[in-house]
Amino acid sequence: MTASRSERPGAKRPWRLQPELHSEEARRVAAVVLDVLAGVRTPADAASALAVSQPRYLALETRALTGMLAACERRGKGRRCSSEREIVELRRKAARLERESARNAALLRMAQRAFGLRAVEKPRPTKDARGRKRRKPSVRALRVATALRVTPTPVEVPVTEGDNGPPVRGAFPRDAASISP
Repeated sequence: MTASRSERPGAKRPWRLQPELHSEEARRVAAVVLDVLAGVRTPADAASALAVSQPRYLALETRALTGMLAACERRGKGRRCSSEREIVELRRKAARLERESARNAALLRMAQRAFGLRAVEKPRPTKDARGRKRRKPSVRALRVATALRVTPTPVEVPVTEGDNGPPVRGAFPRDAASISP
């Protein structure tokens, strides 16, 4: 003859109490509270048995009844929602959306290349993280070098008939005033 499922060693018995999971004091308080609720003891006898005052016993009894009522509430089916599980799910969703966004960006670039379009450049932010206007970095030496590269272009000044020699090349406009008669 085989043992029933509930009598097998290691079988889960959710309908049985497991007193070894709780402390000795918690088991003693629960037994005294149940004695009072069953009418075996008075609250004063229970307080003296637990070596606490009567108001303290009444507070313990209220906590025990509140816990019992909470344990009797109907539980929802399926997995319970927890913040850790929600964080894990949100991270997975964020990673999936990032992959999807990268894929869509790659498809867009391929389509633009196929049609011969240039990629749209992102506008640079005009303000930094603190909300201040960004200044364009400019090295003073580069500004001076740019200013030195810009030289006035030579202008050819026509010579009148009274002057001897060929027309003067490379004369600048300010020099033209000094040459004229």
